[in-house]
Amino acid sequence: MPARITERLLFAVLPFATLSLAAAEIPADYAKQIAAARAERVERLRRPDGYLALTASGWLDPGDSSVGAAADNRFRIPDAPDHLGVLHLDDAGKVALRLADTKGIRVDGHDATTNLVPLHDQGTTGDVEPTRVSFGESYLYVVQNGERRGLRVKNNAAPLRVHFPGFSYFPVDPSWRVEATWVPFQPVQHLRIAYVTGTEQDETVPGKAVFQRDGHTYELRPMDEDGKLFFVFSDRTAGRQTYGGARFLYADPPKDGKLVLDFNLAQNPPCAITPHVVCPLAPPENRLTLPVTAGELKFAGGEHP
Repeated sequence: MPARITERLLFAVLPFATLSLAAAEIPADYAKQIAAARAERVERLRRPDGYLALTASGWLDPGDSSVGAAADNRFRIPDAPDHLGVLHLDDAGKVALRLADTKGIRVDGHDATTNLVPLHDQGTTGDVEPTRVSFGESYLYVVQNGERRGLRVKNNAAPLRVHFPGFSYFPVDPSWRVEATWVPFQPVQHLRIAYVTGTEQDETVPGKAVFQRDGHTYELRPMDEDGKLFFVFSDRTAGRQTYGGARFLYADPPKDGKLVLDFNLAQNPPCAITPHVVCPLAPPENRLTLPVTAGELKFAGGEHP
């Protein structure tokens, strides 16, 4: 069974009298709500088949790429046969796996019956189930990012998932629960999002959240994700106290022209935790010129600066 998670929840809650005028109404049990939300996030991360289970990854070039546990493969995969087979990416972006041997290999839960296995990728939005090729306790699948295709391998017994240590945080500060004004865009605008791989993608932006802090006005532009507003932002703590590329923040949709930005719930992106995930970088429009001393600190167990 996975080891028990240890979290450092630092609850240095400030007196309400110190709150800025922009702070939203603070619930009486605010510290408990933050603690519960943080614990729920960690439990979600530890669920089977999440990104903590990733053990290998790589980007496919057109043509053949050998995969397996042996050192002479282009992609070395833990728990795989020494020479599992060859991945082939054609000019149309389709990927197939030519297995060296079907023995002990399963495709979408069934024993492999042929050496040639077409691999349907996960798609840019992640809403399509990719083909899983399983071996031992691991399985591989293919993802899409822009025009690129990538290999991902997961194992639910991966050390990062089994021994995930949780996060460290800034002290909970109610003044970072901010009420923002919602300015809708009519028509909607677009935001150019760059990824750590160098690819870029246009995302639809329904509006912007405008808030004040210490007498200055700031704004953030979100994307719409499953009914939530999803902000990819950075600030003056980036690269020192927090992950350098971006942090994530989710908010409920606006009501009566207002919404709450609770920076105490700001999150590390997946690529701050594992090198096997592609993450967006904060766009120029969302790079705040102030230190947001709230939310998750830089992941201590990560492989990135």
